[in-house]
Amino acid sequence: MPKPQAVLFDAYGTLFDVYSVGLRAEQLFPGRGARLAVLWRDRQIDYSRLVTMSGDPARYLSFWDITERALRYAIQAIVPQAVDDWATYADAAASLMNQYRHLSAYPENREVIQALRSQGITTGILSNGDPEMLGIALRSAGLDSLIDPVISADAVRQYKIAPSLYALGEQATGLARAQILFVSSNAWDVLGATWFGYQTLWINRANLPFEQLDTQPTASGTNLRAVLDFF
Repeated sequence: MPKPQAVLFDAYGTLFDVYSVGLRAEQLFPGRGARLAVLWRDRQIDYSRLVTMSGDPARYLSFWDITERALRYAIQAIVPQAVDDWATYADAAASLMNQYRHLSAYPENREVIQALRSQGITTGILSNGDPEMLGIALRSAGLDSLIDPVISADAVRQYKIAPSLYALGEQATGLARAQILFVSSNAWDVLGATWFGYQTLWINRANLPFEQLDTQPTASGTNLRAVLDFF
């Protein structure tokens, strides 16, 4: 494979720790915070896939809306009375949504991205997140000056692993897909990007097996520093 000319990062789970909301969730729902965080994330991804797979543009929801509805499901799953008494839990949900705007960034992000930029490598994001969500998260982490382009699913109104979303990376960089390295901690996302034709790096922080669908990423690593091995 040629040396990549650009690196496009997934945002949620890759640059930003989606489970960092667990601490606030535990404060609000003692003994159930970790479960809530996992349910929230799982349902968020499920909903994004469902609205895309429906094939009906009228069913599209912004990623912020999907995230909010996924949270509502997660709260109702761990607190059944919330189904009939949502008003009691609305403030807790609003607090968690605000926390989601400011997810913790992984500590190696800045070091790695700065090292890439010092070599003249384009560093961008290709994410399900909508533009406002991504902008706030990048500013909160102090990464906004290091990431360009910021590519959102909102531009095509389809979520990963839709090829139309991955194709935005080629359009934004002016590069062929084989010249682009896509980096994600989500194995299913890496799978979709590999099928699309990107070089791919799976950040396997949890030491899990890769998806069993006869496709492997170009490389894998345990944290974002593995990106630098390509250069």
